[in-house]
Amino acid sequence: MKYRLRHVSAYRYREPVNLAAHMLHLAPRSCPGQQVLRATITTRPDPARRSEALDHFGNQVIWLFLHALHQDFSIVSEAEVAVAFPRAPADASTLPWEEVAALARAGAAEAWAAAEFVFDSPHAPADATAQTYAEPSFTAGRPMLAVLRDLLSRFKADFAFRPGVTDIATPVATVIAQRAGVCQDFSHVMIAGLRAFGVPARYASGYIRTHPPPGAARWRGADQSHAWVECWLGPEHGWLGIDPTNNLIVQDEHVLVAIGRDYSDVSPVRGVILGGGMHQLTVSVDLDP
Repeated sequence: MKYRLRHVSAYRYREPVNLAAHMLHLAPRSCPGQQVLRATITTRPDPARRSEALDHFGNQVIWLFLHALHQDFSIVSEAEVAVAFPRAPADASTLPWEEVAALARAGAAEAWAAAEFVFDSPHAPADATAQTYAEPSFTAGRPMLAVLRDLLSRFKADFAFRPGVTDIATPVATVIAQRAGVCQDFSHVMIAGLRAFGVPARYASGYIRTHPPPGAARWRGADQSHAWVECWLGPEHGWLGIDPTNNLIVQDEHVLVAIGRDYSDVSPVRGVILGGGMHQLTVSVDLDP
């Protein structure tokens, strides 16, 4: 599947901004299963200085430094991406979860790059409630992919997608207690649960194709950023994307932008400004086949 992406973030500040420095994770990532055919990121006003590099996780990062006085700031990310992530293997062909955890704990050979995603992180801490929630899926000797499918089905039954009841600082324990939140929350809960059993899990940010109700037209600009989880199945099968919000194995409806330990590693726009006061942010996203 090929997609055309357009993501616009527009900031309006109450007072003029004198100086600004921004770090962007907005460029789609080239990786196995995804090819970036074209990608551009433009801003208004133009920055006095711009630099690009890969971060620790291999994500494309752009740093912007603005010296001119401004009261409006906009970022436009446009891309064309071909997506065809491999189909999931048969459940029984994946290692028992205990073996996956043991390989990650040893951190040798193919496991060394996955091992860092076993440890807790700011938004996916070592949390007893996450471990307790995940525990029924981790029966002895169960293949790793069977564990994940069971977790996905339980998430679908137990959690309600409800914007506005959380923010990015809401603890995992609170999300589990209220059984409601959004994609970032569900991803952090699942990551914390998997890591509690020694299984490497990482946060994935990007976009998902949306479908309008039957007979209705798509609303322009109404798509949104999305988050899901990647879990390590072992050296033979590597990483697999799973979407707890939609009970999906990632294949051809997701566009990946960045991976990290949790949201704090891949925030789309982060920075500091001098001046500005309060601000209003408007976001418009279109992801079209």
